[in-house]
Amino acid sequence: MSLGVGAVCFASHIMPHIGCCNTFVGSKNFEKLSRYQLCSKAAFASTSSPGEAADYSGAEQLLSGGRGKGKKLSIAGVEQDELVEPHVLAEQDSCFCEFKGVRVHYKKCHHHDHQNAESHEVATEARIPFPIILLHGFGASAFSWSRVMRILARLTSSGVVAFDRPGFGLTARPHEIQEQMVNPYSLSFSVLVTLHFIHLLAAQKAIIIGHSAGALVALDTYFEAPERVAALILVAPAVFAPLRIRGTARSRSGMGDFDGNTNLIHDDESDFPSTIPHQNPFLSIWGIFSRFFAYIASSIMKLLKRMTSFATFLYKGALTAILRSTIGLTLVRFVIDKFGIAAIRNSWHDVNQITEHVIHGYTKPLRAKNWDKALLEFVVAMLTDSPSESKPPLSQRLAEIACPVLIITGDNDRLVPSWNAERLSRVIPSSCLEVIRNCGHLPHEEKVEEFVSIVQKFLQRVWGPSEEQLVQVAIA
Repeated sequence: MSLGVGAVCFASHIMPHIGCCNTFVGSKNFEKLSRYQLCSKAAFASTSSPGEAADYSGAEQLLSGGRGKGKKLSIAGVEQDELVEPHVLAEQDSCFCEFKGVRVHYKKCHHHDHQNAESHEVATEARIPFPIILLHGFGASAFSWSRVMRILARLTSSGVVAFDRPGFGLTARPHEIQEQMVNPYSLSFSVLVTLHFIHLLAAQKAIIIGHSAGALVALDTYFEAPERVAALILVAPAVFAPLRIRGTARSRSGMGDFDGNTNLIHDDESDFPSTIPHQNPFLSIWGIFSRFFAYIASSIMKLLKRMTSFATFLYKGALTAILRSTIGLTLVRFVIDKFGIAAIRNSWHDVNQITEHVIHGYTKPLRAKNWDKALLEFVVAMLTDSPSESKPPLSQRLAEIACPVLIITGDNDRLVPSWNAERLSRVIPSSCLEVIRNCGHLPHEEKVEEFVSIVQKFLQRVWGPSEEQLVQVAIA
């Protein structure tokens, strides 16, 4: 799933449950939701301000008290009575690194590790000189890339890395966030982790492949450090293209003086009187009044902007308090329990390909301690994240991308429709669009061979097959 799409689904599922649960969830589900909510008077007993660590103790007491003796709480088929630390769930090929106090789980593949593998053999005359970093989407983890990691490793001479973003997979779930540190559940933190792995791989540049919400991290990584990104591959990107597509040159030059100088009244007094005949005193008086009214209008606009910022601050504070309350935590558990597996099935075109192994891979992180609180903190960070005032919105910067870009989507993507990917390709200069037929939201899982073939052709088309060209690109 994706960040933006996941949030929309989250909200659309939560709101109906508050007022009309028994109209569509059935008696059993309604009883379970009632057991989750338990006590409306205590719903806001365990809230915290945006700058403090969340206190979920009230929710824990209510949830544990709502179960009868001998009954075990299960979320999406995963028992919740014996949760463990995320690193305990590590697999044989799991790796961990410490970044800004967070223990990040990742997996790494190198072409030397699988030279004798016979399946999905990729014939390449020369390997790409850059490593590949894989970024998963909302609700997923490094597991999502397990079917293509080894194959992609044969395309590059520097290896492939996939890591779990905080709040997902087996990465640690910190619950005490200091004000001076970057919120580990924020988009900015994921960008920093991505750049950290480029450094760990001792590479000057990397090819970044982002799926769904991971595409948003990939794009932000590019704009944070474009010199570190060799190419972008956006898979079913949950990055919504602007409704109005305009050329970069037109948008820059069409504004005229308003783009570089927004002051209609100049501060230099010599400019204004030069256009007014000195022999007409009425025009001079009118000029004074014009300056006065312009000053008043400017002051009012500044006041309104400050009032809007203050109202936004209050809104975000109230929203954070609600999400971190008992209601927020119980609804997160209810949504994951009732709709988690359905979301996985909805991401595939052919549901018959969904095996128990796939279900287990996606639900395994539900055995980690504090998975629900971390997911809630991720949603809080997503909804309360303030855009930078010094940078324009992402939709206005897409036309500035200068590196090679490949966009891959499925023709039957129910979460992020393929038409959005098509519009995105028209915004990003010189980008390539590939639509895989009979494919849903997970091309790298559902159509492995087609996905790898598209990626391979793109990389070879960009850098060419000759070793001499690859060396020159690596040095540049």
